[in-house]
Amino acid sequence: MDTGSHDGSAAAHAKSSAGRNVVINGDRMDSKELFADQRELLITHGDETYRLRLTFQNKLILTK
Repeated sequence: MDTGSHDGSAAAHAKSSAGRNVVINGDRMDSKELFADQRELLITHGDETYRLRLTFQNKLILTK
C-alpha cells in the first residue's frame, strides 16, 4: 500500500477545504471570502485544472 506524502497532502487539503462556506449573492461572490487566508486556489473545470492567484498588487491571475 502506497502511503506517500502526495496522497497524504491531498487528503489534508481536501479536509481543510471541506468545511468552507462561500456566500454567493445572485451571480457575485466576494474574493475575500473565496481566498480567506490563502493567496491561491485550484479550480477544476472538466478535465483541466486552473490556478487562480491573488497578487500582492491585489490583482487576480488565472493560469492553466
